[in-house]
Amino acid sequence: MKKFTKVLALALALMFVLTACAAPKTQSDAEYVKEKGKLIVGMTLFAPMNYYEGEEFVGFETEFAKAVGEKLGVEVEFVEIDWNTKEVELAAKSIDCIWNGMTITPERQEAMSISVPYMQNKQVVVAKAENADKYKTADGLDKVVVVAEAESAGEEVAMSDDFFKKASYTAVDSQAKALMEVSSGTAGACVVDYVASIGMIGEGTDYENLVVVETGDFSPEQYGIAFRKGSDLTEQVNKAIAELAADGTLAKIAEKYKLAELLEV
Repeated sequence: MKKFTKVLALALALMFVLTACAAPKTQSDAEYVKEKGKLIVGMTLFAPMNYYEGEEFVGFETEFAKAVGEKLGVEVEFVEIDWNTKEVELAAKSIDCIWNGMTITPERQEAMSISVPYMQNKQVVVAKAENADKYKTADGLDKVVVVAEAESAGEEVAMSDDFFKKASYTAVDSQAKALMEVSSGTAGACVVDYVASIGMIGEGTDYENLVVVETGDFSPEQYGIAFRKGSDLTEQVNKAIAELAADGTLAKIAEKYKLAELLEV
């Protein structure tokens, strides 16, 4: 009986070992991306980051992501997403990262894995040129409709800073829509990224009638790239960013889009 028990115990132990060996290995994010040969980047359209010149898809983030993709040995595919559901898209693996002038916040660092900061930014007020002087003070914004992209740093400023306490705030679905509302007169002013204002307003743009209002800077911030929590892609992308910064590639791309002064790396 004892012999039988010992044999049974050995058989069960062997079965456990074989089962463990047969269990599929959990695939890391980097392995997942490299196996499919493609990094899917979630973004929204706004110049100078990701936008179209005619039929050509260009922009600082566009070229930056492609340069990192070359370092990783994968193709980069850009997918336009709803910014409000970016975390859901990332968790569902509809995209592999959020790379679109995303502000680094403690909440996002808690929920996602975020790259090293690569660019500075701030929030600014944009209005029609003829209204710029009027909107330099909080009193000037009394009952004025102010818009910002939902779930953005601009929205946080518009809803929490005392400068906007007399304004009437409304959320819109993108920074481009915010600028459109102001240009058309539907809104009096908007709060957008300074980076967005560089590429989207002023001479030679679709919004030549808009200017940055001299109110001072709101909410200094840094941009980062978001990956799934615990993703090993973060470290690999950080390494690629360091290499692109060291060899001058990143500075060259930034210079092309008038962003060199804002680089962090």
